[in-house]
Amino acid sequence: MSSRLALGTVQFGIPYGIANRSGQVSRDEADAILHHAWSVGIDTIDTAISYGVSEQRLGDIGVRPWKIVTKLPVIPESCTDVAAWVHESVQGSLARLGIPTLHALLLHCPQQLLGPQGDALWSALLVLKERGLVEKVGVSIYAPDELDAVWPKFRVDVVQAPFNILDRRISSSGWLNRLSAAGTEIHVRSVFLQGLLLMGATARSAKFDRWKPLWRRWHQWLADEQLTPVQACLGFALSHAKIHRVVVGVDSLPQFWEVLASAGVATPTPPDSLMSEELPLINPSSWNVPE
Repeated sequence: MSSRLALGTVQFGIPYGIANRSGQVSRDEADAILHHAWSVGIDTIDTAISYGVSEQRLGDIGVRPWKIVTKLPVIPESCTDVAAWVHESVQGSLARLGIPTLHALLLHCPQQLLGPQGDALWSALLVLKERGLVEKVGVSIYAPDELDAVWPKFRVDVVQAPFNILDRRISSSGWLNRLSAAGTEIHVRSVFLQGLLLMGATARSAKFDRWKPLWRRWHQWLADEQLTPVQACLGFALSHAKIHRVVVGVDSLPQFWEVLASAGVATPTPPDSLMSEELPLINPSSWNVPE
């Protein structure tokens, strides 16, 4: 199972995650995590230009044998030459990472493909493939309806989407099956919902109290099945064979050991009563936005 995991490295570049208490991962700890991940068969790293110093940190440690997935940020408003900006951005990533080519380049804002610069952006991505600077191009989405708009015109090679026990939209929408049938590489992230699903009732912020009935069902199901939250979350994502990579981020090597141990535990299918489509809960970008 560990070979289907991808190492998320946002924590290598910035303090990240609602349950993160240790801040940004140190260089030595990042080095130890990477070396252990490689030793157990993990070969894919997920990063982004916007993840602080993550790319630089990875390059300093050395990631040449890895499959690297990084992401382009939003095109700056001042940009007048999209092709040049894309090329310079990718060359910068390759230089920081110390590698000759990317496994995949994703757009952090796929909606820009539908804007006035969309065709130029797509053409620039295809040129990168033709030149061998990237093997695949794709999109990182927050919700399946983004694919409804993008897919008819832009058939991407890779889609990264949130997927966890609460947020099953990529599957329930039919897109998981549709992407698999098209031969698209599927990566999922946020399997722990930025750590929210790993927190006990006393550690969870009061802003989530409105979903107390759901939390009670969650903790009762874990107790009934004798599962830890990590086992349940990883088992759920890994049980979907059409998913190529499950991106997991960790704050420390001991936490990574727990992830690896949990990835091999068979888990039952969570009940539908644990599903939610309430964006204030399942979309972390809304957590600090006044309702």
